[in-house]
Amino acid sequence: MNKAKVWVVIPAAGVGKRMQVDRPKQYLELQGKTVLEHTLSCFIEHAVIAGIVVVVSADDPYWQQLHFSHSTTPIFWTEGGKERADSVLNGLCYLTDVLQISAESVVLVHDAARPCLSQTDLNHLVEIAQNSPEGALLGYSVRDTMKRATEQALVAYTEPRAGLWHALTPQAAPLGILKQAIEQGLATGAALTDEASALEAQGLKPRLVEGDAWNIKITRPSDLVLANLLLQSMRGEEL
Repeated sequence: MNKAKVWVVIPAAGVGKRMQVDRPKQYLELQGKTVLEHTLSCFIEHAVIAGIVVVVSADDPYWQQLHFSHSTTPIFWTEGGKERADSVLNGLCYLTDVLQISAESVVLVHDAARPCLSQTDLNHLVEIAQNSPEGALLGYSVRDTMKRATEQALVAYTEPRAGLWHALTPQAAPLGILKQAIEQGLATGAALTDEASALEAQGLKPRLVEGDAWNIKITRPSDLVLANLLLQSMRGEEL
């Protein structure tokens, strides 16, 4: 693997309303740690990770309670914005304006609530991203039959699944290109559902990298149960 260092931005300013709990989902407990701590552990001590920028809300009372004194990987934080894209942009600006990171450096953006990223997938993505000037992202091809619904939740028709992928994170791109793409997307009111969509809006074609479906995003209470089982399995523990 190319050993050039890459940076990580983790947007963690969301409130996770669908979890219906008393705190943002990234701070829920999972095997004695917060979800966010598990997510950060995917990158901490990794040979090619230069550092991590975590983007949190201005009134976040939980972030400062976490401790990473054991980490040799630098961890920084900055304030988030109104939407995910705003928070990611703030993280990218922190890299360029505060840390003076080169625009050519590869940056990975990863959801705070995806704690089950495997090192195999991370290594594969980094290797490909370092040779993909238009960006790259983890994903996996759609396996189920896909239905297009009406507003009344009736089946309108079946979507052909050939060529359809589930998009995962991390999503990667050169820092300068991604920052410019998000800035322009926000300025024009484009629907930026992820980093790849910002790149696509600029006419770029990020490369899809086959990843593991275990890389779930915790969104609903049942996802926390599943993540617990997946982490146990990934670490060779008895289920």
